[in-house]
Amino acid sequence: METNIKDKIEYKLVNASFDDIDMLINYKLSTIYEYAGELDKEEKNRIDKYVNEEVKKCIDKYKVIMVDSEKIGAYLVDDYDNGKILDEIYIIENYRCKGIGRKIIEDILKQHIVVYLWVYKMNEKALRLYKGLGFNIEEETESRYFMKYVRKEDINDNNI
Repeated sequence: METNIKDKIEYKLVNASFDDIDMLINYKLSTIYEYAGELDKEEKNRIDKYVNEEVKKCIDKYKVIMVDSEKIGAYLVDDYDNGKILDEIYIIENYRCKGIGRKIIEDILKQHIVVYLWVYKMNEKALRLYKGLGFNIEEETESRYFMKYVRKEDINDNNI
């Protein structure tokens, strides 16, 4: 029986620098505009301002995903409540569905007992991935789900 095994792409993670700010802003805005639905001009201006400010404030927490010498994405993990929040993960289109995002998230889940994230309801591929990795929906807004992961072996030990 023949199995279809994806080629593993080797990547490395590097700390983001101020040189990456424009790229990170573009990543974050493209995700918002792709999945947020119809936004009026005022809402877009508010989002643009917020993203520009937040990316600059959090630049030291971003990791850039590199394949060879190409920057193919980035992610941000930050402190949140009793765990961490995967505040953002973005991979450019040519490198999506190749297991890179899954591997990065699996590594984050190995390092932290509790991990949270927001996902747009329309982002069905990401939603399927997160559910498959053990995230559960905790809250819901009109356009997004707030999800939580608790490492199974730690649920009873830590009263989480």
